[in-house]
Amino acid sequence: MLIKIALSLPIAYGLAYPFLHPDAGGGILKEVEMLGPVGSLIAVLLFLILVALYCRDLQRALALVRPEARKAKPRSVWLMFLLPYNFIEDFFIVANVATSLREEARHNEQLKLPRDVGLVSGWGWCAAQVVSLIPHALGSAAGLLAIVLWVVHWRFVRSANAGLATQQPDHGE
Repeated sequence: MLIKIALSLPIAYGLAYPFLHPDAGGGILKEVEMLGPVGSLIAVLLFLILVALYCRDLQRALALVRPEARKAKPRSVWLMFLLPYNFIEDFFIVANVATSLREEARHNEQLKLPRDVGLVSGWGWCAAQVVSLIPHALGSAAGLLAIVLWVVHWRFVRSANAGLATQQPDHGE
């Protein structure tokens, strides 16, 4: 836990950087600012709704695997909303979901998961999200890549959930 908090400190600086250096240009704040106040509010609310839906699907994935296959409590995925800690915790959330699904698939021959897609796309969006804090074109490109990989990962999770839901009762929490 202390390591995660320590790693969150540079993330906090990255998030604060545009406020501390407003003339640096670029970065997500500049991109959101281009939408205007109403557009910015709508974009942020839409993003938060999508993250909540994603968390719900991650929670469902953990709830659908057998308790002995779970690497984390289903509700732990909601730590994704805890800024700036979430930038580091997201790597662990993705790994816990991928490992839990992989463990479930080992004991459930009917569950077919693409090899390591969950971990690769999940860690990919997590890493790109961190890089997106860098201002200018590199941060913008990483932000776009993070969104693409996030969608790929989300589709993987939803597919796994669909497979699990048809094969066993919910072990929910």
